[in-house]
Amino acid sequence: MIEICFVCTGNTCRSIMAERIAKKMAKDQKIKDVKFSSAGLYAKGENISQNAAQVLKSLGYDGRNRKSVKLKKVKPSVIYVAVTNDHKRMINSKKCLSFEDLAGATADPYGQSLEVYRTTAHQIEQNVTMLLKKIETLRGEK
Repeated sequence: MIEICFVCTGNTCRSIMAERIAKKMAKDQKIKDVKFSSAGLYAKGENISQNAAQVLKSLGYDGRNRKSVKLKKVKPSVIYVAVTNDHKRMINSKKCLSFEDLAGATADPYGQSLEVYRTTAHQIEQNVTMLLKKIETLRGEK
């Protein structure tokens, strides 16, 4: 089982969106034995942002509410996917890559319009697509 944890600042927008997008994309592509989660470096138990939930739902992903989760300890068995290179430096794990390493930076939509969240979701989809291709390549499935 591969465990992947997406990490951003507060776990109310980008990382939770990445988790939900990755879960559906992996399921749709029949990629098994991969567990996705998300956390925030400074998460405070807040709900997923309303705009993130709304955009996820509109794009066919899980838009249900969830409290943010703080990344308390870096586990050696987990692969961390940081939203930015700054997050990657803060995680400080050999098993960490960033969206910037995959398909490109993803700007923080926090507090902005639905359209900004939609753009962010599409950027995350590109990054998750690259991540899933890397997983398949490493496993030799395709």
